[in-house]
Amino acid sequence: MKIVKLMMGAILAAAACGAALAASKAPATGVAAKHIIAAAPGEWLGYGRDYHEQRFSPLAQVSTATVKHLGLAWHFDFGDRQGLESTPIVHNSVIYVSTDFAEVFAFDARTGRKLWNYDPGTRAWQINTCCSPANRGVAIWGDKVFVGALDGRLIALNAKTGKVAWSTQTFPKTTRLSITGAPRVIKGVVVIGNGGAELGVRGFVAGYDADTGKRKWRFWMVPGKTAQDGDVSDKAMKEVAYKTWHGEWWKLGGGGTPWDGMAYDPELDLLYVGGGNGSPWNAAMRSPGGGDNLFLGSIVALRPSTGQYVWHFQETPGDNWDYTSTQPIILADLTIDGKKRKTLLHAPKNGFFYVLDRATGKFIQGTNYAPVNWASGLDKTGRPIETPGARYGDTGKPFVSMPGPGGAHNWQPMSYSARTGLVYIPVAEGSYPYKNDPTEGGTGRSKLGFNTGAGAFSATVPTPTAANVNLAGYDTAFGHRDAYLLAWDPVKGKAAWKSPQIKNFNGGTLSTAGGLVFEGSQTNDFSAYKDDTGQKLWTFDAQTGVIAGPASYELDGVQYVAIMAGWGGTTAPYSAHSDSNGPARLLVFKIGGTDKLPPKPAYEPPPLDPPAQTESQQTVGRGEGLYVRYCTRCHGGGAAGGGLGATGPADLRRTPFIQAQDAFDQVVIKGLLQHQGMAPFGEEVDADKAKAIRAYIVYQATEAKKAGVK
Repeated sequence: MKIVKLMMGAILAAAACGAALAASKAPATGVAAKHIIAAAPGEWLGYGRDYHEQRFSPLAQVSTATVKHLGLAWHFDFGDRQGLESTPIVHNSVIYVSTDFAEVFAFDARTGRKLWNYDPGTRAWQINTCCSPANRGVAIWGDKVFVGALDGRLIALNAKTGKVAWSTQTFPKTTRLSITGAPRVIKGVVVIGNGGAELGVRGFVAGYDADTGKRKWRFWMVPGKTAQDGDVSDKAMKEVAYKTWHGEWWKLGGGGTPWDGMAYDPELDLLYVGGGNGSPWNAAMRSPGGGDNLFLGSIVALRPSTGQYVWHFQETPGDNWDYTSTQPIILADLTIDGKKRKTLLHAPKNGFFYVLDRATGKFIQGTNYAPVNWASGLDKTGRPIETPGARYGDTGKPFVSMPGPGGAHNWQPMSYSARTGLVYIPVAEGSYPYKNDPTEGGTGRSKLGFNTGAGAFSATVPTPTAANVNLAGYDTAFGHRDAYLLAWDPVKGKAAWKSPQIKNFNGGTLSTAGGLVFEGSQTNDFSAYKDDTGQKLWTFDAQTGVIAGPASYELDGVQYVAIMAGWGGTTAPYSAHSDSNGPARLLVFKIGGTDKLPPKPAYEPPPLDPPAQTESQQTVGRGEGLYVRYCTRCHGGGAAGGGLGATGPADLRRTPFIQAQDAFDQVVIKGLLQHQGMAPFGEEVDADKAKAIRAYIVYQATEAKKAGVK
């Protein structure tokens, strides 16, 4: 009897052990949680290297003393000009990257030899995106590589061959959602969110079985009409979020799309997800009567296995300015006021840097890291103290806010250095002129254009003067922007140093044990800075703008630094076509590298030869509003081109299709170029609207020619 009991005990113990293993979903081979948690110094296994997403490499061969000898080890040109935003994943001597439209490539990490590539074929879905067909990276788990496709498919690829293992459609194709972010895999669950709040959608984050692709849970970021969807978010929607909304927001979408930032604490077993902006932006239109509109502009903590809600912290209550909290999240243990704290560090669009207790979500401290005028500061709970008049929808008066919807910090990854205790943030200063526009997103709701309820002022008609920021030099699309690298002390709550300013945009950062911070910029430079002073020690001409986040890995005792270089995507449409638009490529460096880039192909733009303007200034002004609504997200501010090259549109001021209205209508209304990704807009853009849009483009072309633009 005793033996039987012992045997039964052994069987039960084995069963319990097996159940625990099954619950952990640890793959039999390949990458498992333990590898990501204790990431080997030579590998880069997650979007931010490991689950804490610090983007800190413990490798020190490339250092302040040796970086002057850093040279190109190998490179790969993708054969076109496009914006590249992904961070490389490196495992078992293979480097995995994604390009625009979620095309995935695998290379030998030593030599750059291409092993395979996979194209999901998503170009037609670009019309359903806010800003670009960008993709920020892949995830790896077991023997699979995971990518989120623009059209909502979550795809598992065999890591060795690139063949599709499974594919799951994460949202109905009747919606205007999209995926541009990188998945994360936690305990065998692949987690992915979505974007599209400018287009009238309701966002959610969901977890899928890594082996089968079957959805395990879904958490809605904002409530629907009844707050009950039959999903794990129902309890939080009913008890926490629903009461913070008013009116019939569900008819306008609501927003909250979690399109990028996530992190995971294995000890606390908490997944942190950043919530997106409101849909429409204009809170008075979205939720008449006010309300905080949870979980817009929030960090939400969930259980990754089930999606169960644990806590939230809202950074921008009742978001009114496209101030998403989807920016990269960093987890770090800091000593504050003599006490060691498990903290969450965040620099969202709204311009304030937050230090939160990541176990409870409680606010520890925060202050603005960039110029801010929509709020005067944060109260003791971390709630912004809003500036009177900032809610333009409530007052009916325009408000020029700093920052604008591009944010003081956008998707470009920041990093944390365990060596210095500093956070390195790609900051951009800028403003945006918001005004109440109920015809844009409310009564004039669009199926194909933006639905923000916050129309921009026109550059071609008088600008309202009831504003609190000097409007000189602002760009009508996304504001005048100056960018710089900021070293921020999260304990002291102040800047340690910042780099000289450049125009428009800079890239993601990597900090290393070698005392360096790497960052790219729109000016084609990929540079290394001394992490404690900001002194620039090294730079490389990438021949194209560099905006992605770098990674570092080690093979055979050699440290490499890898970066995706390509100007376009989310950032380029909001600055004029420039020398930043060069070949899209993967660059890999090592000490003593001798590879050379080929000479940059000369850019010869078509001549500026606008036809005579036959329309009134009033028609031109109307055309600008229509252009901003339907065209800006792909064709750029001022019709100057987004630099998307072979995968997207060029400078419209130079297109031959503006020479005659009929030719223009064939493209815009009837879809003559839809095989190139230019969808027909005839469902909403009639002949009268097309005439106004063409008049605006002709105006821009004429003004550019007068100014001597070549």
